[in-house]
Amino acid sequence: MSDIHNEKKTGRFDVSLIQWIKAFVVCLLYVLFIIWVGNFWWLLLLPIFFDIYITKFIPWSFWKKSKNKYVLKIAEWTDAIVFALIAVYFINLFLFQNYKIPTSSLEKSLLVGDFLLVSKVSFGPRVPNTPLSFPLAQHTLPILNTKSYIEYPQWEYKRLKGLDTIKHLDIVVFNFPAGDTVTTKVSNPDYYTLCHDYGREYVHNNKNLFGDIIYRPVDRRENYVKRCVGLPGDTLQIIEHQVYINGVAQEEVEGTQLSYWVTTDGRKISENQFKRIGVSKDDQQFLINNLPNGDNLLDYCGYERNSEGKHNPVYRLPLTKEALNKVKNLPNVIKIEIDNGLISGQVFPFGYKKWTRDNYGPIYIPRKGATIALNLDNLPVYERVIRNYEGNTLE
Repeated sequence: MSDIHNEKKTGRFDVSLIQWIKAFVVCLLYVLFIIWVGNFWWLLLLPIFFDIYITKFIPWSFWKKSKNKYVLKIAEWTDAIVFALIAVYFINLFLFQNYKIPTSSLEKSLLVGDFLLVSKVSFGPRVPNTPLSFPLAQHTLPILNTKSYIEYPQWEYKRLKGLDTIKHLDIVVFNFPAGDTVTTKVSNPDYYTLCHDYGREYVHNNKNLFGDIIYRPVDRRENYVKRCVGLPGDTLQIIEHQVYINGVAQEEVEGTQLSYWVTTDGRKISENQFKRIGVSKDDQQFLINNLPNGDNLLDYCGYERNSEGKHNPVYRLPLTKEALNKVKNLPNVIKIEIDNGLISGQVFPFGYKKWTRDNYGPIYIPRKGATIALNLDNLPVYERVIRNYEGNTLE
């Protein structure tokens, strides 16, 4: 007769100490995550984690009992892929995410094509506005060319607490605000810029050129990587390329670039010359002569035509001080002028006081709790923010 004390226990709580430790750690991390997010409804899912590790009322790994090796193999791959997608989804949302530098605006600090691993914990991650989306796709599924997210449900804008706050000159990744409305065939520039440049009626009546007009929620707008120069409570102004914060001229950041018009004697700047200067391939292609109205623009700016009745090549190049000195020494360069702003594009708000990238402001960046007396003079600066981003009216 067997000894009753030697009978094997079969209770659901009779698991190894290791399993109890795993369950405790996972449940503790989950509770801390819920406290951080501030949505305590998620506590309803806590029993599921406990069941996975301890009680096992639900046969989570039922497929492991199959004797068919093909079923086992397919189930293993499916389990691994689903777990990986869920893990990547939450890691990208709340911890860190990789981005690729799309333009040369931060050249010399970050290069076109560089991959960034951006910490979201530093300044606090944003809770997604569109939680149901395909991982690793910003707004469009490749090949299928359809939306990578489902528009409903949409959660309100909320940012969690981070380890630090944004400071002057920090490099940050953000969603381009004016990217809320775009055309499907021309996403850059945005819809508002296209309407300003071509006219709203022209954009709406030429779907073959611009495509459909679509709206994107905040978290599905294009990612931009820029350097922060102004913070809430600051007054920003740019005078002749010099940045002023609260009336104080700011020190030039190492590697700062300005745009120049570079004229040659008829010979184009070679690839080797560009390489020695340090100009990216994207920026090498910008010949003002090739613009639709390039010759007229050069005539208007006082550029003389050569004996053949044509203009010599005129490049628009972003150059650091070091690169500028190298360009001056090129044997085929005969003239260098700082960009006059005629082809730099409009700046926000369009047409307001003829602001440009080099002469902008002053503009006050509101801080929380601040009051701004609105009038006809400053209304164009804040109207879009009040209507589109805060959801308020001006009536």
